[in-house]
Amino acid sequence: MELTVNGTPAELADDATVADLVAARAAGHDRVAVARNGDVVPRSSWADTRLAPGDAVEVLAPTAGG
Repeated sequence: MELTVNGTPAELADDATVADLVAARAAGHDRVAVARNGDVVPRSSWADTRLAPGDAVEVLAPTAGG
């Protein structure tokens, strides 16, 4: 399926979940936040939240700065 991840077109398996996306795109990051179509997806729902064609997903990792 085609969707947008962090503003860039992406192709994922038809049965992909938010957890699948995070594993593929943010492996090694323990702390990330995910929004799907503008709504935050709680971490407890990642495995159960199926993505759909046309979704706009943001995967955000905190950054330190000063």
